[in-house]
Amino acid sequence: MDLQVVEQVALLGEWIADGDVVVLSGAGLSTDSGIPDYRGPSGSARRSTPMTYQTFTGDPIARRRYWARSHLGWRTIGDARPNEGHAAVASLQHQGVVGGIITQNVDGLHQAAGATGVVELHGNLARIACLACGELTPREVLGERLDAANPAFTGVALAFNADGDAELADESLDGFTVVDCTDCGGLLKPDVVYFGETVPADRVARSFELVESARTLLVLGSSLTVMSGRRFVLRAAKLGIRVAIVNRGVTRGEPYAGLIIDAPLGIVLPHLVALPAA
Repeated sequence: MDLQVVEQVALLGEWIADGDVVVLSGAGLSTDSGIPDYRGPSGSARRSTPMTYQTFTGDPIARRRYWARSHLGWRTIGDARPNEGHAAVASLQHQGVVGGIITQNVDGLHQAAGATGVVELHGNLARIACLACGELTPREVLGERLDAANPAFTGVALAFNADGDAELADESLDGFTVVDCTDCGGLLKPDVVYFGETVPADRVARSFELVESARTLLVLGSSLTVMSGRRFVLRAAKLGIRVAIVNRGVTRGEPYAGLIIDAPLGIVLPHLVALPAA
């Protein structure tokens, strides 16, 4: 780290040592686990339009193609392991200085690293929900059913996206068989918030609760481009709560942050844990 970053990290260490820190994490925290972010330096160039809830429920062909891509993409997301950044956040939580974790990610890596009580704003790809009866099942169970229904599926991903959606050649998508709920025959969907859906009100309310009780809101790996995460920064700034951002590249939270560190999270976060003040 250069001298400026070292000084910034030392200041952030002092803020964290004060306690009552709430973490808001984005896709940039998971890039070291092999999951691309959306807009940062490792972001994949998405060539297909993100799936919307309206298209998923209303267009059988689009739904079939989505499941083919997602089935392949899950092999990357499902195999991902927590990196040093996730471990550092969990460690700070166990030390008692981080009192809450809000994540925009759908990969479950905070929990895999040992964090607890994580508010998953956009859900988790590891769960599958039936849109008719509400039954939740593990993604592994659906994966086995899709494998059995598509023994000849040999799609090769051209690229992966942070939401678990893979880019595939059109010829790999044709003929893919979708399976439905074993209990009621209803449509199955990853238990995540699609474009066109709203984040469940209880998750939003819990997140605002955490932010409003914080001394510092620490944003990790998010450009804050969409309001889903930026609204918490706006609330913190309005209430006079300190905002610190660690992110590679530009962030829309800049006008509201008292501290911005443009450096790799996998270096900054373990260093914070090692600081005597933390």
